Amino acid sequence: MTRIPLKSEILDWIAENPSKTAKRDIAKAFGIKGAARIDLKRMLKELEQDGKLTKRRSSYRDAETLPPVSVVQVTGADADGDLYARPLEWQGEGAEPRILLQLRQADPALGEGDRILARLTEVKGEDHSHTARMIRRIASGAQRILGIYRAGSEGGRVVPIDKGANKEWIVPAGAVGGAKDGELVEAEQAGPKGRMGLPKARIVTRLGDPGQPKAVSLIAIHQHGIPDHFPDDVVAEAEAAKPAPLGKRRDLREMPLLTIDPWDARDHDDACHVQPHNDGGFTIWVAIADVAHYVTPGSELDHEARKRGNSTYFPDRVVPMLPDALSGDLCSLHEGVDRACLAVEMRIDAEGNKVSHAFHRGLMRSAASLNYEEVQAAIDGQPNDKTAPLLDDVLKPLYGAYAALKSARERRQPLELDLPERQIVLSEDGRVTSVNYKDRLDAHRLIEEFMVLANVAAAETLIAKKSPLLFRVHEEPSPAKLDALREVAKASGLTLAKGQVLKTEHLNRLLAQASGTDDSELISLSTLRSMTQAYYSPENFGHFGLALRSYAHFTSPIRRYADLIVHRALITAHGWGKDGLSDWDIENLDATGKQISDTERRSMTAERDTTDRYLSAFLSDRIGAEMPGRISGIARFGVFVKLDETGADAMVPMRDLGAEYFHYDQDSQTLMGSDSGLVIGLGQRVTLKLTEAAPVTGGLLGEIVDIDGKTMPRGPAKSRGKPPRRKMSAHKKKTDKTKRKVERKRKAK
Repeated sequence: MTRIPLKSEILDWIAENPSKTAKRDIAKAFGIKGAARIDLKRMLKELEQDGKLTKRRSSYRDAETLPPVSVVQVTGADADGDLYARPLEWQGEGAEPRILLQLRQADPALGEGDRILARLTEVKGEDHSHTARMIRRIASGAQRILGIYRAGSEGGRVVPIDKGANKEWIVPAGAVGGAKDGELVEAEQAGPKGRMGLPKARIVTRLGDPGQPKAVSLIAIHQHGIPDHFPDDVVAEAEAAKPAPLGKRRDLREMPLLTIDPWDARDHDDACHVQPHNDGGFTIWVAIADVAHYVTPGSELDHEARKRGNSTYFPDRVVPMLPDALSGDLCSLHEGVDRACLAVEMRIDAEGNKVSHAFHRGLMRSAASLNYEEVQAAIDGQPNDKTAPLLDDVLKPLYGAYAALKSARERRQPLELDLPERQIVLSEDGRVTSVNYKDRLDAHRLIEEFMVLANVAAAETLIAKKSPLLFRVHEEPSPAKLDALREVAKASGLTLAKGQVLKTEHLNRLLAQASGTDDSELISLSTLRSMTQAYYSPENFGHFGLALRSYAHFTSPIRRYADLIVHRALITAHGWGKDGLSDWDIENLDATGKQISDTERRSMTAERDTTDRYLSAFLSDRIGAEMPGRISGIARFGVFVKLDETGADAMVPMRDLGAEYFHYDQDSQTLMGSDSGLVIGLGQRVTLKLTEAAPVTGGLLGEIVDIDGKTMPRGPAKSRGKPPRRKMSAHKKKTDKTKRKVERKRKAK
């Protein structure tokens, strides 16, 4: 009689022979023949159900070990440049194995997120459990979804979090990836979709608790439909690109062009250099990455870039418009590397007026990649090893040109809304450690002025050459919004002139009146709310906020499709090559403008939602705490309070507002108490008691403790938010009683 081995013996044998795990191999090893194979099949099935084994096609393996050949995903490099990966077929209960990639010279370059089929070798005594040799790269164009995993008897299902997605995905038992019930997961389509039944998916990433900070931006990406996965043909095009040769380009490699960016910038798409003149004027050079050379009309890269419209920035990640092979490499103006560019040479006089300009298609080599803080420190007398050699001949002329442009700006009078920008600082595990306000340095303003001037030059050149293009349009506020702003100003004892053509200088005058007063923030917020939203259009309606007649985006083609269109227009207008505007580009300019205006708003909404969720998570352990803030919004359903410390907006529902009913006045944006006559308006100082924080939705709720230093009247909750009841006269009571009696008789008949 054939002896059936114990389950422990089967597990030990599989662990020792990972390359021979088919059922026939196991049967042969233990001498199991004939009908005894049925008992072996039953035991293997029980081990699989117990989670001790996982079935992989017709073979079995220990769930706590990896097969010798497996699919892994690159997770990134460490500080020493070693590349690591994670297994996509891990089913164990323990910690996920860490895999060190040992690439050969002939292997292709790999980046974070790439998947490969690899041969694994287990190692002991290292900070990684396995090493891997690449067999081949795996295509990664399968559809991906984000959802909540719900475990079942065999496998489970993924319920998408997208509002518009009502179809669940089936996850087979071997594709669960160790996910637990209720976890937020990222899954990808497993195999072709059949005609009948639900689609099948394989879980590729476990994100844990959907309320945890690391899931926040991914939720926003999927909720707003932001494409975050490049199709294979798009990636292939990007990776096949080669550096542009000098050819007929102007050689700018000897010019000390600098890139000045945030310290954590991943790409560098603009560089600048200034040459001073004896008459007090300057020549300002602005060189921009020549993305049009690599992203040509009608290519797969072009289709994908137009669909995305722009890059989207979150505190913990960037969803780029272009694959990293371009955005982080060939189109990024890295220090000491030859890069293709479109450059504009602009001559200004001592008063900052632009005298002339000319565009060039060139090849440059960045002399240094600097950040704003170190540039400003150098000018302020604290240069470091990198900025000290550049201080006199390179950096100081930049600030000289900026001083001239600043005086021209003061004469032009663009809208001076210098609102603080929040910066959310995250720990390595994605939790908010602090919320700061970014410092606005002259180094920031310098680069902004140079870029504005370059954008103006691009628009003026294309208008002069009668070339189609996309303008950046910002129209003046509507009469209704201006009237609302005048009401707010009037309530603060300030004036905004009426009956004249509105200019930004009028608004600046209002802001200057409020500056340094308690109403300063109120007027700034109200002015901001009166503005229309900028958009892209082939028609030129000017840029009201910048006080410019013609304006086009030219300086950021790595992250904005509008700039790429302007680059193509410049190439065509100057006859620089065949990679300029196509006939399709020209015929569809209006549709493209609408498309990328929509994607811009989509990104802004997703970024704002993500910020709200992070702030809500940051404040979730401070329920019951009292925080200072200002009223930033008034609505029929409640009041919004912007908290001083974080800039987060908390809502106070009408039902929780004081002890009386409040009348809402839409014109003046105020609430008035029916009993006390208390008026609540924009900009008032309050102390808010935080009552609720919901990180998944980003919602914050609170109650106003005091307003303008006076305690907020409190009363029974049932009386809040309800209109006052009027006492009914005896005559009306009698009349209503008679009416009800007549109505009952009528119904009885």
